[in-house]
Amino acid sequence: MSRIGKLPIPIPKGVEVKLTENKITVKGTKGTLSQSIHPAVIVKVDDGVITVKNRYENKFSRSLWGLTRSLINNMVEGVTKGFTKVLEINGVGYRADVQNRVLNLTIGFSHPVEFRLPDGIEASVDKQNRITISGIDKALVGQTAARIRALRPCDPYKAKGIKYADEQIRRKVGKSGVK
Repeated sequence: MSRIGKLPIPIPKGVEVKLTENKITVKGTKGTLSQSIHPAVIVKVDDGVITVKNRYENKFSRSLWGLTRSLINNMVEGVTKGFTKVLEINGVGYRADVQNRVLNLTIGFSHPVEFRLPDGIEASVDKQNRITISGIDKALVGQTAARIRALRPCDPYKAKGIKYADEQIRRKVGKSGVK
């Protein structure tokens, strides 16, 4: 039995949940999200609580049970609070700037890198080296942060590059210079 799937999802005030045959739509103060529902799970909305149950007793249905519950919970949390990821840029001369939904990065290449932000994602830059990515869709926020980090990941020798704010970089020792 899924420990995650059997937990009910409380619906906060100001959030409207609309359920059709194979789609759930959650509308809140920050925006609207929708997700298709696989026929192997049953989603019910009763008395301010969303419950998810599996339709069949097989491994595939049980695996979708917890996944569907987590996706719906992330939708409810996203339209009420939103999600954020913080990236840090380390390196001499490395900096970032946001102009017209384009993130301009100077990260050690011979040219500045322009990263267009997808719809539903907002970015802000603090002190030219701290990027905050925010939005209501948890998967889109994480994917956008990962794509920005992949432009120049931190190297293990000098720790120059883009990293998550809570990421620990394991440093390596350089050449010893023994003759």
